[in-house]
Amino acid sequence: MRMVDRVRKRWTVAELYTLPEDGNKYELVHGELFVTPAPSVSHETILARLTRLLDPYVAANALGFIYRARAVVAVSDHTEVEPDLMVRQPPDDMDAGWRAVPLPTLVIEVTSDSTRRRDRVHKRNLYAELGIPEYWIVDREDRSVRIVRQGQPDVVATESIAWHSPGMSEPLGIELADVFGPPPGDRSSDSR
Repeated sequence: MRMVDRVRKRWTVAELYTLPEDGNKYELVHGELFVTPAPSVSHETILARLTRLLDPYVAANALGFIYRARAVVAVSDHTEVEPDLMVRQPPDDMDAGWRAVPLPTLVIEVTSDSTRRRDRVHKRNLYAELGIPEYWIVDREDRSVRIVRQGQPDVVATESIAWHSPGMSEPLGIELADVFGPPPGDRSSDSR
């Protein structure tokens, strides 16, 4: 019996742009297409909390802006991803495409069952290739953040994290309870 070789299609960014606006997120990593369904309320709430916690530090230290929702890291004809959150400087030319924007100094992905492998393997490798200084993989199931820094062993934080952006003298400290909210089953109000 003869085995059939399965050849994966190598997608291009041009083909990516032909896909429907159907509520899914479409991304390419070295020509491999990834499709993610619309995010859950808990996913979006974690991103809203992170934005609220990061924004004062980013603004006070002139680190650029926090980008999300349709903001991309576009690096080639076969790679374009949409991180959940990223901190980056804006382009000099606001009409320039995403390839003209400086690379992010911080990228954050909130992982789920459908994105866990992609976030921990494919995107992790891509961000390392690009030289992104820091990448956070936020895992809401075990209420932890895996901090991936260039040239250093990963750190898995369960209580707090400190983001020390390149060139900054003082880090930003974040309590993870402020990111994840009350633990499941905790009936206290969540105004964070």
